[in-house]
Amino acid sequence: MVQIFNGGKENMRSKSHNLLIGLVTGALLAATLACGTGGVASTPTAAIPPTDTFAPSQTPPPLFQSVTLTSVPAQETSTTPEYTVTAQTPALQGSDDPRVLLFNNEMAQITQQEIASFKDDARMVQAPPPGTPGSTYDQSFELLSPPGNLISVKFSIMIYMARAAHPGTHSRTVTYDLQAGRDLALGDLFLPNSDYLDPIAAYCVAELQERPIGFDPSMGGAQPTSSNYGNWNVSQDGLVITFDEYQVAPYSSGPQVVVVPYSALTAVLDPNGPLAPLLP
Repeated sequence: MVQIFNGGKENMRSKSHNLLIGLVTGALLAATLACGTGGVASTPTAAIPPTDTFAPSQTPPPLFQSVTLTSVPAQETSTTPEYTVTAQTPALQGSDDPRVLLFNNEMAQITQQEIASFKDDARMVQAPPPGTPGSTYDQSFELLSPPGNLISVKFSIMIYMARAAHPGTHSRTVTYDLQAGRDLALGDLFLPNSDYLDPIAAYCVAELQERPIGFDPSMGGAQPTSSNYGNWNVSQDGLVITFDEYQVAPYSSGPQVVVVPYSALTAVLDPNGPLAPLLP
């Protein structure tokens, strides 16, 4: 019995020895496979996708910073009928943007329309006696708006018709939104559905009454109607209203200009409208 027991223990030891050799051999084989040909096992890492690089975006400067308002001169004479035309026309230079071209075309059309009307009238008058002046057309303009997106131009046109007692003048005004590429109407400056003409007229009437020009409010030239306030411009100081000859005063008093400060219109001005950069 003793021999059988001892033989069983030796058999168990032999199996344990063989099992240990197998485990060691397997571990060495696994390490060899893991190391590959480099001899050092590496830990796999997740791939990092490449990062796209973009050039920083740049906002183009406002269009008004790229253009300059210039004057285009024109002169023409005729003997039959006898007249002389002299005109200065505003034009933007520095950009071929369609909004610039639209402004330039409009200014040229205004000049052409006014000159064509003058020529029609000049053909209707009797030729002046020798040595006396013929008909004349003289057009100038001024920019009333400060540097910025709004271009507010006032044309002053003086016309003398042959044999007339004196020349006459009238105005045309344009306020152009360069960014939008369109003319502004007076109502575009104010809150929707506001009675903006009332405070404008009230200020103008009070101002005209203070001047020694023979102003008579009952004549109606300063009443709050669109036709009375068709000649307007924007400036740094306020809304510029031009009343032509005979509108609010006799010819001898000349045209009248009233600047309505924006502070007098705060109740009706649109704080987010085209005049926002000029408002106090």
